[in-house]
Amino acid sequence: MHIDADELAGIVDLFGLLSRSALLDAVRELAFRRDVPFDAAETEAAIDDAVASFVLVQFEYQGESVLVPGPTAFPMLPEGAEDLPHILDAERRDVDRSVLADPIRDRLTQAAAQVQDSERAHELLDVTYDAEAWTDVDLAAVRERLERVAEAGPG
Repeated sequence: MHIDADELAGIVDLFGLLSRSALLDAVRELAFRRDVPFDAAETEAAIDDAVASFVLVQFEYQGESVLVPGPTAFPMLPEGAEDLPHILDAERRDVDRSVLADPIRDRLTQAAAQVQDSERAHELLDVTYDAEAWTDVDLAAVRERLERVAEAGPG
């Protein structure tokens, strides 16, 4: 079953936060309900892409690695997903946005340190502004690094 990043964010948003394995279970259940094949590797790759593009943010919370919709997400609930919390017998768990400041700063700092080309630097610059609106975090230092790479041009 093909699922895009914003649909993954929609599923996670339905629960507030989810572990990766719980998100896989939710997508598996959704595929079953739609009577379409479920491909775990394809779904894992979609989750990885969503994390890389900051549609999902993965971080440690209460001793567990979890996912939340990220600063670039436009959560969209896939058709048939509204019953997933009941089907999976899972309670909604919300997280105080303030605990997201350090994980998003760390991820963007790491991404900025690795960025090599101006196009990606421009993309990440946009993410820094989205992230500052998403949670109370100061990303000025990350932006400075990205601006230097963006101004350097292609390559």
